[in-house]
Amino acid sequence: MNENHSDDQIGRARVHDTPELEAYYKELETLGAGALWTVANDIEPWEPRSSSVPMLWKYDDLRELVLKSSELVTPEQAGRRVVYLVNDKRKDVSAAVGWLYTGIQVTRPGESTSAHKHKASALRFIMEGEGGYTVVDGNKITFEVNDFVITPNSTWHEHGVDANGKTCIWQDGLDIPLVNALEANDYAVYDGKQPLDFPVNYSPITYGTSGFIPADKVWDKPYSPLFKYSWKTVYPSLLEAVKVNEINPFDGILMHYSNPLTGGHVMQTMGASMQLLPANFKGKAHKHTGSFVYQCAKGHGYSIINGKRFDWKERDIFCVPSWAWHEHHNLSETEDACLFSFNDLPVIEKLGLYQSRELEGNNGNQLI
Repeated sequence: MNENHSDDQIGRARVHDTPELEAYYKELETLGAGALWTVANDIEPWEPRSSSVPMLWKYDDLRELVLKSSELVTPEQAGRRVVYLVNDKRKDVSAAVGWLYTGIQVTRPGESTSAHKHKASALRFIMEGEGGYTVVDGNKITFEVNDFVITPNSTWHEHGVDANGKTCIWQDGLDIPLVNALEANDYAVYDGKQPLDFPVNYSPITYGTSGFIPADKVWDKPYSPLFKYSWKTVYPSLLEAVKVNEINPFDGILMHYSNPLTGGHVMQTMGASMQLLPANFKGKAHKHTGSFVYQCAKGHGYSIINGKRFDWKERDIFCVPSWAWHEHHNLSETEDACLFSFNDLPVIEKLGLYQSRELEGNNGNQLI
């Protein structure tokens, strides 16, 4: 393969404009057409190219404004009371990175949202509070801090906090920009509250226990039947994994949330992971296709993304654009750090678009 990435070579568009060509282009334009060679080098880059930029959203800066939203509008008025996070280069599609959306939602004790559904898939990562719950297609599921919850596309869902609970805040992740780009999104509102068709926490109890799968149940949906992945089981699993596995030089101990029936991603368009960075972990740099949104679930550290350092601690959110060099570092010499992330890898992988590269030189680390 030719590694010469100069456009001044055979195989790339190298046409120099002339008055005759410019007149020709204008004639094509009147017919809704154009000459490919005028745009070919832009639409077929030598390497993957992201229009997003790395960003970090500090929770300490956002938290009071998120809480203030609960004083200004009700869930009924807002539909969903969310402060969304937008990439400086993706404002036109309300994306945090690539074709992924994220936001921070707040719900007070006794409040609940109306049930609705949409073609976009959604997920939640719980940041603080007590007594929160979601209802997904008649399954009421309670959640705690650092739990991961999915609401797959076209499922009826609503959220709330028990009257005797505490204000809950969680991160929302959706593929809204992607589904809108495909011109396939829709939205519907349920007439009233959903009936509870199953016992509370039926899904995590039935499908999330010790690797057992019920023998008499038929699940024909293209997403995971396990709607909640509990931190109280995820974190101990990471601690066990670190005892018997080599530490990956790029990601520490990286584990994917999975569909227990297939071992694949939890939903068709979005995947999610949790990774543990051991004490004093200094990651090496790599890059790959696929957009990622991270939240620090435990500890503190920093990531270097395309040569810029971003310091994070618990509840901070940051993004890594597709094909961006990145490396993660744990600043503690005694405690591990954990990063939750969600991504568009199910789409990237199914379309055969995944590729990666490791940084060579400087011991695998970027220069800042």
